[in-house]
Amino acid sequence: MSCLVVLELENGKPNRPSLATISAAKKLSQNIDVLILDGKAKEDVAILTDAKKIYYFSSNQQDVLAEEIVDILKPLSSKYKFLLAPSGTFSKNFMPRLAANLDKQMISDVINIHDNDTFDRPIYAGNAIATVKSEESIKLITIRATAFEPFTTKTGSSEFIQLKEPEKVTFNKFLEREESKSERPDLSSASIVISGGRGIGSSENFQIIESLADKLGAAVGASRAAVDAGFISNDYQVGQTGKVVAPQLYIAIGISGAIQHLAGMKDSKVIVAINKDEEAPIFQIADYGLVGDLFSTIPEIIKLI
Repeated sequence: MSCLVVLELENGKPNRPSLATISAAKKLSQNIDVLILDGKAKEDVAILTDAKKIYYFSSNQQDVLAEEIVDILKPLSSKYKFLLAPSGTFSKNFMPRLAANLDKQMISDVINIHDNDTFDRPIYAGNAIATVKSEESIKLITIRATAFEPFTTKTGSSEFIQLKEPEKVTFNKFLEREESKSERPDLSSASIVISGGRGIGSSENFQIIESLADKLGAAVGASRAAVDAGFISNDYQVGQTGKVVAPQLYIAIGISGAIQHLAGMKDSKVIVAINKDEEAPIFQIADYGLVGDLFSTIPEIIKLI
């Protein structure tokens, strides 16, 4: 049974969520094909994914609309038993539409694969795990990247298949893309993440978080409370309605530990919490906790590094 994975690329290579999706796909089939939106990356993708076939376009299609990519995937879908994509804003844009077009039930945010028909996915902000069984002839699945290790290989070889450029729709159009640039690691793939919450107090005070992050080579994150307060942009939000991360080390500073935030980081390998409220819920899941004022403790920690 064959499997098609729609990849996200970062700097011309599959990002960590995409490689984790390849790992998940390998549990379903050893016959993995992939679709990429930038044909220039096909050689690197072939080496990193060991895909049998790589579908690509002659020009970069990074700004393709959901309607356009569904028109591409719909005829391809008849060749496959499984269609996968990493769970995130990219797949949330087109996978539900593809499911509706194919009249198939989509399974989102899969964290475990029991067999070719049975999957686990979190519900109620991760407080419960639903085991679902699908009898669909074509299974559309998005994969939570933090639940699978990235696929690794350097010996892949692939057949390249160039697709016809997607036909542009006329009833809507792509306007512009705004991306935040940072020299720090990407939040989704960083091994160390330092997040600030409402307790930071202001956008100016977030410099304390950034200083510690720079010392440790870490990515910066934030709780929804900090984002809603305007301390930092929503690109940095970790949680149920933000990014889901699972770094080797997660440091939560001034974060109380609302259930929505925990849903986005509780799979981190080591969790450190710093909060002046010793009753803060974050301490219940933390491996290490420090009760104290962040404005005095963080500068002292920075001095010791």
